[in-house]
Amino acid sequence: MQLLEYALVFIAAAIPWMEIALVIPVGIVRGLSPYWVMFLGFTGNMLTVLMLIVGYKKVEEWVKNKLQKTGKAQLKQTDRARAIMNKYGFPGLALLGPIFIGTHIAAFIGLSFGADKKWTALWLTISIGLWTLVFGIGTMLGFDFFLKQTEG
Repeated sequence: MQLLEYALVFIAAAIPWMEIALVIPVGIVRGLSPYWVMFLGFTGNMLTVLMLIVGYKKVEEWVKNKLQKTGKAQLKQTDRARAIMNKYGFPGLALLGPIFIGTHIAAFIGLSFGADKKWTALWLTISIGLWTLVFGIGTMLGFDFFLKQTEG
């Protein structure tokens, strides 16, 4: 049963909009190993972000067609991403992306604004790694603190 739960952590982290901010705390609170939850969350999220970066042109065409069919001019996150990128550059967009717009959207919008694929991969690896540690360690410390308060 636990193997299935670990597989679900990987799969959920790979799904755009699920993100590590949700998956990692839920996995740790469910009693799974924080190390494995963080590793699988990072790996699942990174895998699909890298797939998006490699296949950016095809994803861009798909998004344009989808927006055209719905009559929208852009993704709803574009304005927020543009403001972050104008203020902090692409590194800021990559580092703030998991919190404000999601890693996949940050990668897509960064690339659509002209970011290089290699730099996009590097900055999103740093960002996802950093946020994995923040969410994982933060959940462990908070959960441990909560358990100690209820026991004592």
